[in-house]
Amino acid sequence: MEAARTERPAGWPGAPLARTGLLLLSTWVLAGAEITWDTTGGPGRLAALASRSPALPRLSPLAMASQWPEELATVRRGAALERRPGPEPLPQPSSGSGRKKQEAGGLSPASSRWGPGISTPGKPSGVRRSRRAQPPSALEHGDARATVLAAGSKGSRPLAKGLREEAKAPRTGGSATEELRLPSTSFALTGDSAHNQAMVHWSGYNSSVILILTKLYDFNLGSVTESSLWRSTDYGTTYEKLNDKVGLKTVLSYLYVNPTNKRKIMLLSDPEIESSILISSDEGATYQKYRLTFYIQSLLFHPKQEDWVLAYSLDQKLYSSMDFGRRWQLMHERITPNRFYWSVAGLDKEADLVHMEVRTADGYAHYLTCRIQECAETTRSGPFARSIDISSLVVQDEYIFIQDMHIISTNENQVFAAVQEWNQNDTYNLYISDTRGIYFTLAMENIKSSRGLMGNIIIELYEVAGIKGIFLANKKVDDQVKTYITYNKGRDWRLLQAPDMDLRGNPVHCLLPFCSLHLHLQISENPYSSGRISSKETAPGLVVATGNIGPELSYTDISVFISSDGGNTWRQIFDEEYNVWFLDWGGALVAMKHTPLPVRHLWVSFDEGHSWDKYGFTSVPLFVDGALVEAGVETQIMTVFGHFSLRSEWQLVKVDYKSIFSRHCSEEDYQTWHLLNQGEPCVMGERKIFKKRKPGAQCALGRDSSGTVVSEPCVCADWDFECDYGYERHGESQCVPAFWYNPASPSKDCSLGQSYFNSTGYRRIVSNNCTDGLREKYTAKAQMCPGKAPHGLHVATTDGRLVAEQGHNATFIILMEEGDLQRTNIQLDFGDGIAVSYANFSPIEDGIKHVYKSAGIFQVTAYAENNLGSDTAVLFLHVVCPVEHVHLRVPFVAIRNKEVNISAVVWPSQLGTLTYFWWFGNSTKPLITLDSSISFTFLAEGTNTITVQVAAGNALIQDTKDIAVHEYFQSQLLSFSPNLDYHNPDIPEWRQDIANVIKRALVKVTSVPEDQILVAVLPGLPTSAELFILPPKNLTERRKGNEGDLEQIVETLFNALNQNLVQFELKPGVQVIVYVTQLTLAPLVDSSAGHSSSAVLMLLSVVFVGLAVFLIYKFKRKIPWINIYAQVQHDKEQEMIGSVSQSENAPKITLSDFTEPEELLDKELDTRVIGGIATIANSESTKEIPNCTSV
Repeated sequence: MEAARTERPAGWPGAPLARTGLLLLSTWVLAGAEITWDTTGGPGRLAALASRSPALPRLSPLAMASQWPEELATVRRGAALERRPGPEPLPQPSSGSGRKKQEAGGLSPASSRWGPGISTPGKPSGVRRSRRAQPPSALEHGDARATVLAAGSKGSRPLAKGLREEAKAPRTGGSATEELRLPSTSFALTGDSAHNQAMVHWSGYNSSVILILTKLYDFNLGSVTESSLWRSTDYGTTYEKLNDKVGLKTVLSYLYVNPTNKRKIMLLSDPEIESSILISSDEGATYQKYRLTFYIQSLLFHPKQEDWVLAYSLDQKLYSSMDFGRRWQLMHERITPNRFYWSVAGLDKEADLVHMEVRTADGYAHYLTCRIQECAETTRSGPFARSIDISSLVVQDEYIFIQDMHIISTNENQVFAAVQEWNQNDTYNLYISDTRGIYFTLAMENIKSSRGLMGNIIIELYEVAGIKGIFLANKKVDDQVKTYITYNKGRDWRLLQAPDMDLRGNPVHCLLPFCSLHLHLQISENPYSSGRISSKETAPGLVVATGNIGPELSYTDISVFISSDGGNTWRQIFDEEYNVWFLDWGGALVAMKHTPLPVRHLWVSFDEGHSWDKYGFTSVPLFVDGALVEAGVETQIMTVFGHFSLRSEWQLVKVDYKSIFSRHCSEEDYQTWHLLNQGEPCVMGERKIFKKRKPGAQCALGRDSSGTVVSEPCVCADWDFECDYGYERHGESQCVPAFWYNPASPSKDCSLGQSYFNSTGYRRIVSNNCTDGLREKYTAKAQMCPGKAPHGLHVATTDGRLVAEQGHNATFIILMEEGDLQRTNIQLDFGDGIAVSYANFSPIEDGIKHVYKSAGIFQVTAYAENNLGSDTAVLFLHVVCPVEHVHLRVPFVAIRNKEVNISAVVWPSQLGTLTYFWWFGNSTKPLITLDSSISFTFLAEGTNTITVQVAAGNALIQDTKDIAVHEYFQSQLLSFSPNLDYHNPDIPEWRQDIANVIKRALVKVTSVPEDQILVAVLPGLPTSAELFILPPKNLTERRKGNEGDLEQIVETLFNALNQNLVQFELKPGVQVIVYVTQLTLAPLVDSSAGHSSSAVLMLLSVVFVGLAVFLIYKFKRKIPWINIYAQVQHDKEQEMIGSVSQSENAPKITLSDFTEPEELLDKELDTRVIGGIATIANSESTKEIPNCTSV
């Protein structure tokens, strides 16, 4: 387990890819220039695509030691370089065998520069031995915090200062010519000085090939504008430029290496120019280019099948390839970023199975699996019927997690998980599981957390490699961060004892618990810096970390410490920041100062940091960007990356350290050491004795040279047991039940007649190998399962919602807190007259599906029963049909202070329970009803806006109408010449246009003020309209006189209409005449009761005439295109007739599918609970009904 990583998304490059040697180098910059880092990542991803440039944080040079991104680092150098007064002096090239002819398409290795005086491989005689030097912190005092200058003639000062710092270091072995040196060569990537990013791959392990991709990333454009590909076949001595082999115009953005077969390489072109992939099967010697129809954001290689690849696109689609990227097939859409995984050996039967988290259209996340060649809709399966937390799917080892927690480790059949409680901000609680990964117990509270450069959560927990059970954690205690250590997987924690002496031999006065040693536990996010803490499997017990001594962890006072005995005791080895790497499988240490200044020396220790030898690895100081150490451990070669000057090309310095080992180690070169925990020899139930090389023996180790010599079990003691699930630690060793746990309650899987293991409150720590002693006392005891009545029954839908859609599957799950799952009968009544029953819980683990054929509110009842009792659970489920249209029925004109009936007509009509929100005028709060109609009184004259919103499940639609409110008004029906019917499409827009034309014609003929006329064309055929005569807006007093004025306007309008003066041209050749419908004029409408009888007569007349007109129109010849308009009415806005209208028997095509208002008003809230169970079904109905209207 690697600490400081909470969970690793699919294809996390730190696992299979980091070991291959991928690196983005950063160039040093002058003061004032920005250092930026690429912060995005994903499955197998090495950097963000250029089309999605991330916001990159600024870092000072001081922060670089701990802030290397694990994948890539980028820099911006251009502005700083422009301020340089002139080029730095570079090492002059010398004639050598590595020189090659210059090739087209860029500079070849022939233009590389060899540093003068740099030793070449094969000349070990150049190495001289001298007396042992002092630790480098006592020799070199270069200021790691020095600012690199960038002004005028001072541009060369960083280099000069670096040389002065090197010159200050005293030498113990005579003159400078006797300096210890390591054979090295340097190669310059000529022509790439402007490139600000580089990616390096060296697979190592019997491979001499190194690939380097350099590129110029334009931060303004957010894309790569130039790139170069280099290849070495001699461990980095020489390189060949391959731009002509991949295409001179091809701009490359990323380099991927197959973790299963490192000879297979993938290159991605920059999507801003083209979307293509280049494939190599011979370690990058030749390439084949394939065009892509999508933009790749990240890749995930299969852990065993070298040709199987998953590709995640920018538009969140997942593609698969079984021929290493030559052909791609779409698997699924709406995939959550970083949440897709290949099958797990031992967990999945099919090797081509893919686990993925899919987002639905309504925003829910679901866990699906399917095979890459059979991922159609019908073959996808969901291991969990219900929805899951977003971005929660983690597939790691034999475990699948769908909860919102950070998985730290799944090693040794145990899960380490970090959970943030509601009251925590920058801390997490650490939980450790049993071997099944189901039941978790608390191991430590308030572990410090932080955000990584990629936005990932970093939990400051570190597992020491090589010895199981040892962890370091940074815990926040009273706003102070302190470092704790455990030797038994989190059962017991203690502070770290500070060293007795500092680096110069002065005594350290530090008393526990007020003062202790504190360490930075973030592992390197860049595999080419050592990070702040490191240990190795091949060097058990050896831990190197940065930190400080004091009451709490400091982020400014930083030194380097080392432990040789697994964290029991510590020594200070540097008083400044150094990168420290393990050489020769951990048999030797190499250190390089972390500084913005150029360096030319490194330090090597053969005695675990007690003493150091100083070696020169280049004659010209190098601005170091990183080192590649792990890949060359077999060949004893390390590669250092950097620049000789701020304007120079990328320099790759190959350092051969074989010469520092005089021979291979023999048995006489080893010694043994005992692992202790504060003097206690038993750690994790074992006594262990390890072997390691004797101090000062400069012999080369083998791969398996270090390890355990003796391992024997110990007698079980209290510290070998932790509290079991449901128990909490009180005091040193006592475990008592938590307040929420009932230890007498057996497992739900425990059936009458069977036996179960009843916990004693203790469980042996996972991987602990102790025997006898307290083992029998603390081991769970077998007991017979007692019968238990059902208790805590729950029924819910799989997605947790209380709304289901009519005609679609609704899936229910039934849970029971206590009871016998195997001997409890289950019955589920769906509330619509259908129920199902089961003999036990086994058949319903994946849920019970049911299709509701009608809308309404249904009472879903679950009933569990056995011979000891029963329990019931109820769920009220709203079954709805998606609402498509709503039409607001309001009169065109209303009387002030009189109630107006307003209704909403919804289509489809059978939608179950709907919620109506009514908004009147400028009101800020709606009136809410379950009824489709409402009465409202308007208190002020003028135009008022009415809006109704209808909610059905997740759907919300609305309609808005205007109503004119006056003290009084008159109205009259209008009819038209028959030719208008032939051109009436019966749509709202057409009716509004005709109403405006009629109004303008009336105003033109009669000179009546425009604001006193309102015309509304009514839906249906034959075409008719209603004319409203309104009082003047500024005359609301003297009511009697105003009524007389209104009568004069009516008479004027009638005279014009009766004389056929009101007409308009619909289109050339179609003249339409407007008539007064020959009925008794509607009386003056006001608040008095004198007109009630006249109104009744008028309405009866309207009904009679409407019938007559309908019968006459019925027998008119049929117009072919009228039906076309009728068919599209549901897609158009629906309108309602005015206060004086046609007969209800007249054809109204636009309202034919609406429920009548009387029916809507009479309907009451119906829970649709049907008494009694009509049928008992053995199988559930799962056939989905296509839509609501077909039910």
